[in-house]
Formats: sequence, structure tokens, C-alpha cells
Amino acid sequence: MIPSHRYSNITSFEDPVDFEYLESFYREVSSWIIAYYYRASVHGFENIPKSGPVILASNHSGNAFPHDSFVLDQLLWQQGGFGNEAKIKPLYSPKLAINWWMRPFGLDNWWRKFGAVDQTYINFDRILARGGRVIYYPEGIPGIGKGFNRRYQLQRFQPSFVKLAARYNVPVLPVYGVNAEWINPANLTFRWLDFLSSRLLGIPFLPVPLFIVAVIFPFFFYFGFPCNMKFFVGKPISIRDETAPGNINSAKEPDREEAEIIAEHIRKKMQKELNELTEKYGRRPYDFASLFQSFRSLKNRRWLTSPLGWPILFTRHYRDFHDRKEKRDIRNRWVRDWDLIGYYLPFGWILLALFRKLRKPPYGNRGLSKTERVRKEGSFVWSIARESDNNS
Repeated sequence: MIPSHRYSNITSFEDPVDFEYLESFYREVSSWIIAYYYRASVHGFENIPKSGPVILASNHSGNAFPHDSFVLDQLLWQQGGFGNEAKIKPLYSPKLAINWWMRPFGLDNWWRKFGAVDQTYINFDRILARGGRVIYYPEGIPGIGKGFNRRYQLQRFQPSFVKLAARYNVPVLPVYGVNAEWINPANLTFRWLDFLSSRLLGIPFLPVPLFIVAVIFPFFFYFGFPCNMKFFVGKPISIRDETAPGNINSAKEPDREEAEIIAEHIRKKMQKELNELTEKYGRRPYDFASLFQSFRSLKNRRWLTSPLGWPILFTRHYRDFHDRKEKRDIRNRWVRDWDLIGYYLPFGWILLALFRKLRKPPYGNRGLSKTERVRKEGSFVWSIARESDNNS
């Protein structure tokens, strides 16, 4: 359960997405990782309407950290030509914001600065009602935590997207991620262990042996093997066409039982298509020949573009960007960033948590009240609803 003090109703005027940061992040960080490390690509982009509302429903890679979500978001933004209008809002579990270690390298409020929106029913509803475009993962948390041993096996779809797509007559475009399941083959999950983890630790899934290695070396929690990610955007699905023929009221507002039936029908259709694409494009998940060629051309950025350099690459860019914005001196980066050594030391989580507590803002939380800390970190559930929505 999320503590009550972590709920917040930030109005749309305080939307934390930072397009200046996003463009800088793409130029200096993500474009290198996507092009040279993952060599990722998206196919069928022309199927996506230029304006909404629309739902892009994608499978999850089944890994503890959602690398595939991050890569897909950046590819779609790049294909759309960047800028505010090109950004398709990804919905994500608020748990990724509330737990600091589920934000990339603990960066404050990162997912929302990145343009993501907390996945709550009201947020989902409001985006579609306002004509927005969203990336949605119908498998939810079970899709992230299914593990390598259940790779390419779509988990039960949550029915909320069916109800909302029917309500606003929104097309659903299936998106299929191929090879992303190979980001970390050391990520195995078991339902009985996940049940105990959820009850005893509050963690919805416990991947092994990844969890053991990541506890010892923090950087490994964010580690991803160089899989050659490919994303395929399918043809639109009309949810109203999927409802019972002739039942107009049901077509516009299916009840939960009918929504679950439709969601399961769509899951089976997507599973069939995913199996065919995997058979065709998933035979060489790493494609080491293309990886070798791409890394040969990198020269001075090889280490930073590999997972070993990500703690420094992500954190240093984030701090440089905000320090420049606030006109802080950034000449002595190694003095400023000494705390990053915690990612490479055995059991460095203890040091990282201690550094966060003892360092002054903006690099730590010393001297902040609980409310100030929650606000700074973004460790709350954000609502995009407005008072005017009640009148619409």
C-alpha cells in the first residue's frame, strides 16, 4: 500500500515533463545506447495516427527494469520528429516513481520528466478524453515480472484499456517487441517466490539469480545485454467492433465481464502475431556481428555506451543539465559525482542510500522535511485531473 502522504494532485499546469531536458537526454544519452548498443528499430510507424486519441498496446520484455519501455518511447519520439506534439505519453506504474531504485540510478522524478504519466484509471481516462496518444502495457506489473522463463508469453491483459477505448471509440494499435526479452536472461521468476516477496518485502516479483547479483553490485540491477530490439506497430483494432453485435450500449460501455472477455480475445490475437514475428525476427536476439561493427565506430564512447558506464552517463548528464540551468559550477565533476562509486562497490546500495540521506540538495536530501523530500524525488502518485473535468 502506498502511504497517504505520497498522494498528490498536481494540476496540468505543473506537468513535470521537461522537453528541454528530453531533447538534451536524447542527443547525449539515449540516442547512443539505442543506435549503437541495442541497435533498435521500429517498423510500421506509419500506422500511428498523427493526432489522438489512440492507444498503443505493447507487450513487456519481462525484465526487472523496463528497458524496452524506455527504448520504444524514444524511438517513437524520434520517428515523430521530436517536440511536444510528437511525444506519445507512456503510462507507467507509480511504483517506478515511489521506489527510488526503480528510477534510473535514483534520478529525482525522472519518469515524469521523461514524459511518462502515472498509470491510474483517472489519468488514462483524462488523456483519452483530451485527445491524447498513449503507450500502454496491458500486461501491467506481471508483464515486467514474468521473467525470462516465460519470455514471449503474454500475461493476462488488464481490461481497463478495453472499457476506455470503447467509451471514447479509440483505436488500439498493437505493438510487438521482439528480442527485448533477451535483455537479461538471468532474470527468472517463480510465482510462489513472487507471492512471498510481495507479502514480506512489498516487492511484486523477485527475479533470480538477478536479484542476488544486483544486491551485491547495484549497477547490475540496471544492466541490459545488447539485444537487437525490434518493434512492430500493427493495424488498429476497433474495440466497439469486438463487442457483442447489435448491443449498442454494451459497445460504448462494456461491463467488466465483457471487457475481460474482449481483453482476452485481443491477447490471444496479439500472442499469435507475436509468435510469428518472433519466429521471423527473433532467431538472432543479439546479432553480435552488427554489435561489433557499431561499437567499432564509437571509439571514445564505448565504455559510456555500455551498461558499465550507464551510472555515470545517466547521472552526470542529469546533474550537468540541471546545474547549468541553475548556474552552478560543473568544472569539478569528479568531486561532485564521487557518490557514484556506490554502484560499482559490493553491497553499494547501503552507501547509495546513505549518500542520498547525507548529501545536501540537489544531490541528496539532507535538511529536507518529509514533504519536501517526497516532492523533490517525485515519490507520490500524480493525478492529471482538473476541477473543470467534473463539468465536462
